[in-house]
Amino acid sequence: MKLVRNVLSIAAVCTLMFSLVGCLGSDKFEQEVVKETGAIKLVREVQRGNYDVISTAELKALLDSKADVLVIDTMPYEASYKKEHIPGAKQFLFPIPDMNEWDVKETDGKTQEQFVELLGPDKNKEIIIYCGFVKCTRSHNGAVWAKKLGYTNVKRYPGGIFAWKGAKNPIESAK
Repeated sequence: MKLVRNVLSIAAVCTLMFSLVGCLGSDKFEQEVVKETGAIKLVREVQRGNYDVISTAELKALLDSKADVLVIDTMPYEASYKKEHIPGAKQFLFPIPDMNEWDVKETDGKTQEQFVELLGPDKNKEIIIYCGFVKCTRSHNGAVWAKKLGYTNVKRYPGGIFAWKGAKNPIESAK
């Protein structure tokens, strides 16, 4: 009995020591590789698109300040936008794969001219474009096209509706 207690005590101490030095937490290391991969992908998209990014807290503060900003949701209307979106956001669908040429099939039948109409005549207006979550690249395509069309103050909100809801911010649905 004494031997069993000693073995259990030693096992408990070893477990504690290994957990303190991270030896039993190798899953954390693997998770970090996934985070790094996603972060690098996002940075390279931003560099390639020549736009800026905005965080959830920054976007919330901007909207709370009643600033003159255009927020665009690039998710499908029926499956997403209609159900929930950031208050005041307008909808314009963009595809997930890189959209190097304008393709009306990929934008739910909408033309480049309709996108320009949504963006408005002020090329310096602050424009925030988002989709579902960081890995979703619909917002990348929307931001790239806004920049290609000459808009200068374009930001991508990479956290998208998932981060917005995760921060317990209000949402609205289409009427």
